[in-house]
Amino acid sequence: MILKNELLLHQKAAVEKLSKLKVGALFMEQGTGKTITALEICRARLESNKINKIIWLCPCSAKNNIKEEILKQAPNEMLSFFIICGIETLSSSIKANSYLLSIVEQYKCFLIIDESLLVKNPMAYRTKNITRLSGKCQYKIILNGTPISKNEADLFAQFYILDWRILGYKSYWSFEANHLEYDKYNPTKLVRILNVDYLSKKIEPYTCQVKKEECLKLPDKLYYSEWFELTDKQLKHYHDIADKLLFDLDEFKPETIYRLFSGLQSIISGKKVYFEKGKKGYEHIKTSPFFENICDNPRIKKLLSVIDGNEKTIIFCKYTDEISNICEILNKAYGKDTAIRFDGSIPMKKRIDNLQIFKDKAIFLVANRSCAGFSLNLQFCHRIINYSNDWNLATRLQSEDRVHRYGQINEVNIIDIYAENTLDERIIECLRNKENLLEIFKDKIKESKKEEIAEWLYAKRNGKRTQSKVQLFDCSDLEESKNA
Repeated sequence: MILKNELLLHQKAAVEKLSKLKVGALFMEQGTGKTITALEICRARLESNKINKIIWLCPCSAKNNIKEEILKQAPNEMLSFFIICGIETLSSSIKANSYLLSIVEQYKCFLIIDESLLVKNPMAYRTKNITRLSGKCQYKIILNGTPISKNEADLFAQFYILDWRILGYKSYWSFEANHLEYDKYNPTKLVRILNVDYLSKKIEPYTCQVKKEECLKLPDKLYYSEWFELTDKQLKHYHDIADKLLFDLDEFKPETIYRLFSGLQSIISGKKVYFEKGKKGYEHIKTSPFFENICDNPRIKKLLSVIDGNEKTIIFCKYTDEISNICEILNKAYGKDTAIRFDGSIPMKKRIDNLQIFKDKAIFLVANRSCAGFSLNLQFCHRIINYSNDWNLATRLQSEDRVHRYGQINEVNIIDIYAENTLDERIIECLRNKENLLEIFKDKIKESKKEEIAEWLYAKRNGKRTQSKVQLFDCSDLEESKNA
């Protein structure tokens, strides 16, 4: 029993390391082949009779793509061992949770959590349900392009699912006490992460990390910015709403910060913001179209000035109505079915059909990142327009790597459209800053091999530090027996 395609050198190296462990983390940047790498580990486990069922958890939007990858890579005799389930489904589906629990109790299961950043919140139902499944599986692996999206706190839930002894904390509160420092005046505001080196050292033995520049010779990603100005009326509305929401801003209430950002981003996108009082007197933000004719929106005008009607392009949007408006305008300008949508407002089957239409004949795929940012292979396209951005670095990097991956032969052009002197610019700056911090932490994982674990300091919320011995736990049973 062998895979249909041969592994590349970096994939073989990853398999060699993780095959020696019962649990592990495969952090391979998009396009470096983490799916085929995981499949080879599955094949080896099956062949040695260590497992007899594989549960593959992934984003719901990626289920079909994972199925196609398995059909393309795995031999026919492996196919009956796979169960694919959407991670989001485990948030609320009693039927899905009950079924998977019955499977892990009956079989020797290999649990794969693909795009594991979707379970970074330790308090989420999906995380708790997956942790319950994990407790009944001897073999498990997490897959992702990167271990963190916001900060190193993202690590806790992902590695807790594998085994709590890896980081050495039985609860999130213990992890929090040792690594998270909060503002003493605002206990919900995270100031900084402590003892990052300790976290790097702890996860390194169970982690295989692969960067594209280390193993693939891909064309460059070229970034461009295209700015526009809000109309005079739009700018006045922007400042009026900013004044009101800033007046209501309370740093002790994170929801007021969200209201501010949400309101301003709505105006920048081409909406009018107003407030509607609820039953308890609380003012809810409501929106309506700012322009009677959507073509008067300066953001739309800028998009039309930068698109090329002859070159396949993915257009990423934050809002559903942006997708609807862009599809309507482009289909009128370039012909029916020139622009097709890919977002949660259409059924999964329709999304799959639309991907094929985009590949065969359509010019524009207009999508949101939560649906099109995971596990799609779109390297036949090399042009991305970020019509509107959000704060999530992980989904942005994921979305870019739908095209910047193995098989891409052209330079990838990525264009950001933004409103000058507005929150738009701050969002792009924030994304760039987080990317720099992310690279620093990635490097720390590798550097940790050279250092020895000694005593560390842990932080209490009042800002004082006291010495704390690092607890060492016996994790030898997480390694494969040499005789196995």
